[in-house]
Amino acid sequence: MYEISLGVARGIEYLHRGCDMQILHFNIKPHNLLLDENFTPKVSNFGLAKLYPTDNSIVYVTAARGIMGYMALELFYKNIGHVSYKVDVYSFRMLLMEMAGKRRNLNAFADHTSQIYFPSWVYDQFKEGKDVEMRESTKEERKVIRKMIITTLWCTQMKPDDRLAMNKVVEMLEGNIELVQMPLKPFLTPQEMPTKDN
Repeated sequence: MYEISLGVARGIEYLHRGCDMQILHFNIKPHNLLLDENFTPKVSNFGLAKLYPTDNSIVYVTAARGIMGYMALELFYKNIGHVSYKVDVYSFRMLLMEMAGKRRNLNAFADHTSQIYFPSWVYDQFKEGKDVEMRESTKEERKVIRKMIITTLWCTQMKPDDRLAMNKVVEMLEGNIELVQMPLKPFLTPQEMPTKDN
């Protein structure tokens, strides 16, 4: 799962920075990833993709693009930031979190309401010094999962400016877990964000 995640991150980074034109996919999700016989991932289905000059930091779209649950929040909430290549970063984090946590990001059947939105729940677990329970995983596997989840939390940030670019995501996934810092707590909607008064 880690190698597949890293391969997808490298693929998205190539779309954003490796071509003459910046390609925004707008539809990163498990169904749009293909694996070859060696489990090397390929990003596919460019039906919603848009081309932009590489020096464009802001993208103009007339309607939300993608699948609910994977679409970046700025496609709905215009007041949190401009649409940019960071929409693919947000979608990637949903994919990465599901792979690392081996569950869907929204779980309406969770035992506790705090577990419904997985990124918030896992953030609280890590802040309390707990690991996410994984069946039959070695110590090394738990370290890799922790690195994947912390990287995901950086990509989960509501404001696009607070999210990592894909080249930083790749660096974090390839790097040492001890050097990875925790980001701010992720929120599902702008209404959940703390105000300056509290």
